[in-house]
Amino acid sequence: MRQDQALAQARALLERVPLVDGHNDLPWVIRIDAKARGDVAAYDLTHIHPNGDTDIPRLREGLIGAQFWAAFQPTGAPHPARTALEQIDLIRRIEEAHPDVFLPARRADDVAKARRAGKIASFIAVEGGVGLENSLSPLRIWQAAGARLMTLCHNESLDWVDSATDSPKAGGLNAFGRAVVGELNRLGMIVDCAHVSHEAMGRVLDVTQAPIVLSHSNALALCDHPRNAPDDVLARLKHNGGLVMATFVPGFISQKLRDWHARSRGRYGKAPVVADPKAALAEQEAQHGPAPRATLEELADHIVYLVATAGIDHVGIGSDFFGGAQPVGLEHVGRFPHLLAELIRRGLSQDALAKIASRNFLRAMREVERVGKRLRAERAPALGRIEDYPGA
Repeated sequence: MRQDQALAQARALLERVPLVDGHNDLPWVIRIDAKARGDVAAYDLTHIHPNGDTDIPRLREGLIGAQFWAAFQPTGAPHPARTALEQIDLIRRIEEAHPDVFLPARRADDVAKARRAGKIASFIAVEGGVGLENSLSPLRIWQAAGARLMTLCHNESLDWVDSATDSPKAGGLNAFGRAVVGELNRLGMIVDCAHVSHEAMGRVLDVTQAPIVLSHSNALALCDHPRNAPDDVLARLKHNGGLVMATFVPGFISQKLRDWHARSRGRYGKAPVVADPKAALAEQEAQHGPAPRATLEELADHIVYLVATAGIDHVGIGSDFFGGAQPVGLEHVGRFPHLLAELIRRGLSQDALAKIASRNFLRAMREVERVGKRLRAERAPALGRIEDYPGA
């Protein structure tokens, strides 16, 4: 199929079917921007940011139907509870600053509502449970503030859950960690295992009563970065009802780049959290030579593999745009149609693409909401801190 025909088909599909992107770190980019320093108006999303990857013109170009914004902070940041709330507030200020563009979305059905209004559904996700400070109570405050997804940890293990890119502390998931998952289920918030260890993924799947997601992960079989999902976890998503959302992070796509990074990042491949990721990459290249480049086509290989392994009903897209280097062909949020065009060229049907774009995610989210409603009717909020959970 000619390239322009596939791209035209992809764009036509996204005019009919909303695209849900499961992860974008724009709030952190705004927070650390030297000029804006967390001021959404000063950052000015209305114009293209040539050195960035996310702004309103290119969100429109990419035909995004719904965006999950990450309330992210590094694990070692000071004042984690305060910072989590500041990041949630920043996302809400994005919504408030651009009411003509973003519809504050708190339920799966809000995606269709936004579509009818010609807007982008804006969801809040908390990336990393460090802001809990080992207490269950903040979960309810985050949910009340609009958060609907929580990535359990980031690049470092917490006292209650192990990270994929750190030494274990909790045997995967300990008693307090199980309480966190249970309370997320009760609140109707999506449990995200994107950053947890493979052992922790399995332990979450053992105890969760609702579908989970891996909001920005690829296939371990194609790139052995520990952040990627192993085949046994992918297979379990069929029973759980959840999904893996293919990510654009270059080091999770290309095995050659993964091997190149291993020289400076060690076996965990943990990327440092820095103010200028592109400058950090340039510094690495000065020491180790040019980095191999991941490509859109390699990401399509991952998606085809994920579909074959997890099943067509259990795959989505979670870009993880974060202001750093991106794969060739996926440089910014305006490029989503090009990825779908490549999948069309790989032979995926319109129905399969619609599932990957949003139908799988929205089905899982509706089930999370249904389970939460049932559990809230059955039991009171879970209380306590980590010391209240023996064995934690």
